[in-house]
Amino acid sequence: MSRTILYFMFCFALACRSGPDAETQVILSLKEINQLVTAEYVVNKIIKASDDNTWYKIGDRKILLTCEASLKAGIDFSTINTSQVDIRNKKISLTLPHATLFSLNIKPEDIKVAYEEIGMLRSSFSAQERDMLAVQAEKQMQQSADSLGILKTAETNARLFITQFLRNAGYEDIEVKFEYAGGNAN
Repeated sequence: MSRTILYFMFCFALACRSGPDAETQVILSLKEINQLVTAEYVVNKIIKASDDNTWYKIGDRKILLTCEASLKAGIDFSTINTSQVDIRNKKISLTLPHATLFSLNIKPEDIKVAYEEIGMLRSSFSAQERDMLAVQAEKQMQQSADSLGILKTAETNARLFITQFLRNAGYEDIEVKFEYAGGNAN
């Protein structure tokens, strides 16, 4: 078990005691965690480039790259405040921020040339051009993170983890919601 999760469990055990400052203690404990990664996806991306349509250059130049990226998403607890926690005896209600993508990592050794076609009068793709293609792929993956389902998975896992932990801490009625940009919670 990671140190972050153990620290989280210890802080919640202290914070989940009833009393006038219980909400404040829960907030402080959550803020100490800062970011809790609850989902990690490994995504393969195919990057295709061609500049055959350039009228002043003779010959084709095409490349097909494959890359593998690691995406990590979870909950950012640094923005949580006391209005998002309601504790009454053995009942607790938490409204957490929407899951966010914390990191997207593409290792250079995970970018491979799958196919390359260079006309006789053309030069190969330079390292700089390949890097620009990888940056473009990274931006596309960031933009499509929500459609991949990683944010929904991160929220589901966070809800399960926090619910189970609060149940073990003695709470009987637990409600975990997520606040969206419009301010509504689900």
